[in-house]
Amino acid sequence: MDSRPKIAVVTGAGSGIGRCVALALAQNGYSVVLAGRRKERLEATAAEAKRTNSAALVVPTDVRDPTSVRALFEKTKEAFGRLDLLFNNAGIGDPAVPLEELTYEHWKASVDTNLTGAFLCTQEAFKIMKDQQPRGGRIINNGSISAHAPRPNSAPYTATKHGVMGLTKAISLDGRKYDIACGQIDIGNAATEMAERMKKGVPQANGTIAVEPTMDPVEVARAVVYMASLSLDANVQFMTVMATKMPYLGRG
Repeated sequence: MDSRPKIAVVTGAGSGIGRCVALALAQNGYSVVLAGRRKERLEATAAEAKRTNSAALVVPTDVRDPTSVRALFEKTKEAFGRLDLLFNNAGIGDPAVPLEELTYEHWKASVDTNLTGAFLCTQEAFKIMKDQQPRGGRIINNGSISAHAPRPNSAPYTATKHGVMGLTKAISLDGRKYDIACGQIDIGNAATEMAERMKKGVPQANGTIAVEPTMDPVEVARAVVYMASLSLDANVQFMTVMATKMPYLGRG
C-alpha cells in the first residue's frame, strides 16, 4: 500500500472555506498546494498547515487566467510528482442590485471566476491525473445552495453555480475512463467574510429583510475531508451542508 502523503490543490485557500478545507486536509495527512490571488493570506494558511507537519506550497494564482492556472499545476507536479485531489473553491459574490442594473463587468467577473476558473483548473488536473501512477484522482467542486434555489438579485452568482453543477456532472462522466471521480458540495450560510451580511439581514423572496442563521465553516471542511477520504470506486456526487435554520427549504 502506498504510504506517501496525498497531494491536494485548494483554490481560494487564503480565506474562508478554502482556508478551512486546506487546514483540515493538512491535519489529515495531505500535502497542500495553496492557490489564490493574495499571497500574504496564502502564506498565513501555509504557516498554520505546516504546524501539522504537512507540506504546504504557496502558488499565487488567478483562476481566470489560463497561463496562471497552467503554472499552478506545473508547480504542483514539479514539487510533488502527482495530484490526488482538486478542491475548486475560488469564487466571488455579486453586488445585490436589481438584475437590470448589473453591469457587464460584474457579470463577466462572476462567470470568469466561478465557472471558467473551475473549468480551467479541472482541465489541468485531468492532464496530471490521467497519466500518473497510480492513475486517477478526485475533484470536488464548491457549489452552493444557489445551485438549486436563487436569492433575490443574484443572477450572475446563481447562473454560475448552476453552471458548476453541470460541470460537475460532465466531469464525473468524462473522468470515468481515467479513474477520476468528481463530486460537489453545496454550502449554505457558512460564517465567512462572504456571508458576513447575513448577520445584518438580507433580502428574502417575499420582499422582507431577515437575519439568517450561519454555521461554522469548519463543518464544511469536515464534510470535504469525508468526501476526499473515499476510495476512487466510491463517490459523493452531491452533498448539501447548511445552517440548520437558514431559509432554504421553503425559500420563496
